[in-house]
Amino acid sequence: MNFLATIKLVIKNLLARKGRSLLTILGIVIGVAGVIIIIALGAGAQSLILGEVTKLGSNLLYIEPTKNKDTGAPLPGVIITTLTTADEAALRSASQVPHALAVNAGVQGSAVISWGNKSVDTTFSGTDYTYPQVVNFTMQTGQFFDQREDQGAANVVVLGSKVATELFGDSGLNPIGQVIKVKSSIAPKAGGVPLRVIGVIASRGSSFFQDQDDMIFLPLAIGQEQILGIHYLQGIYIKVDDAANVDQTINDVTSVLKQQHRIQKDTDIDFAVRNQADAVKILSTITNALSLFLIAMAAISLVVGGIGILNIMMVTVGERTREIGLRKAVGATSAVIRNQFLLEASFLTGLGGLAGIVIGVIISFLVSLLMKNLGYDWAFVISWVSIVLSVGVSVLTGILFGLLPAFKAAKLNPIEALRYE
Repeated sequence: MNFLATIKLVIKNLLARKGRSLLTILGIVIGVAGVIIIIALGAGAQSLILGEVTKLGSNLLYIEPTKNKDTGAPLPGVIITTLTTADEAALRSASQVPHALAVNAGVQGSAVISWGNKSVDTTFSGTDYTYPQVVNFTMQTGQFFDQREDQGAANVVVLGSKVATELFGDSGLNPIGQVIKVKSSIAPKAGGVPLRVIGVIASRGSSFFQDQDDMIFLPLAIGQEQILGIHYLQGIYIKVDDAANVDQTINDVTSVLKQQHRIQKDTDIDFAVRNQADAVKILSTITNALSLFLIAMAAISLVVGGIGILNIMMVTVGERTREIGLRKAVGATSAVIRNQFLLEASFLTGLGGLAGIVIGVIISFLVSLLMKNLGYDWAFVISWVSIVLSVGVSVLTGILFGLLPAFKAAKLNPIEALRYE
């Protein structure tokens, strides 16, 4: 029997047992689809992370007050008040931090803003005039507050596009020039601080899982003293002139702040300087490790599917013992019988692999579509490596788990096979 005739016979045998064949390949379908989906989700997550850093810039440093020097994270329940506007002024010195293009200090908190009979819950950022130099954005209308308004603690505010729409969208009024009231749950002024709207930022989506359009921006002194009632900073951003100078700038910043805080020993450092690029590397490492773990879980489905094929093929050999004996009696060789059963197992896993690819691609596309609708820069990425790997592994699984029943069928004695009941 030639190879083409063997393939025709394999297809005929599989079609004669449609239900069993479909159930047999189900484990392969799940495994292959799982591998493709997981790799696609990992690529999408990495594109999201890289996109977030692109918005802020990879040459951006963030300084936060902390007592946990090793991790750079504040201790739970502990408020560190050592970072001040005097530190910001020292860092702006060109002689001490020569590669700093811009230094931007800030505080942040939740607030309720009101205009007329409308009120909106949002997040406020008390920042200074250098904010546009540190973060990339464009104005939809109006302007951001300047150095004079910032240092004079002018009662002005810049709205995110979402906030502007929620407050003024129905009225049809131009937000510029309108006066809103901003208050926090811990604000000294219970009635709220009146602020005049001078600008609206164009929509820019989420950045590090915070909706930038659902924020308002006001001068640092207003945010500190009138909204939060504090005199310290929650953080300082530094824009470095070139990514190659980031490490040197970290050393310069550390030296300046140690002088400012009169720190003699490194164990007494009460601040942490974090690099945005390093944060991306950490997040990418986490997503890669998680993807590998989930791929291993999906691979288990391939193994389970392979065991199912082994079981079904062994049962098939038993059911077709008389057929095998008859074919051997009329001249079929052991090699032909072996190849037939190997081809059946390979066909099952190959079909399962193709079905898994289609299902995996469709689900990956739907997930990316959902994430984009939620406002995230989620890329739809299907790796050819994942497809080739999935199909290759599925076919290899069919061959490996089909070997035992194939050899068993090939070794049957034709006389005994014909007597088999």
